[in-house]
Amino acid sequence: MSAGEITFVINGEKLEVSAITNQSTGYCPQASSWPDVANALQLAGIAGPGHFSSHYEFRRCRLCQAINIIKDDVLECALCEAALPQDWNF
Repeated sequence: MSAGEITFVINGEKLEVSAITNQSTGYCPQASSWPDVANALQLAGIAGPGHFSSHYEFRRCRLCQAINIIKDDVLECALCEAALPQDWNF
């Protein structure tokens, strides 16, 4: 439902999340997957920030199939320079 990176801190005897992202080039989740992350944290009883600390957009190149993280809104494949789709395509 989502994936990414998470940084935990121990606050007294409680485990908390200090940072969390959707940066996962294996699963490539949309930033809109936050509610699923929030639900998982709540079910685990872990306090979180209420949103992704940083979130990323991903596109798969239709020409070479490379996974791309979109930077500066540039929709161009980093490997073959082909145009990437406007919409998430995983």
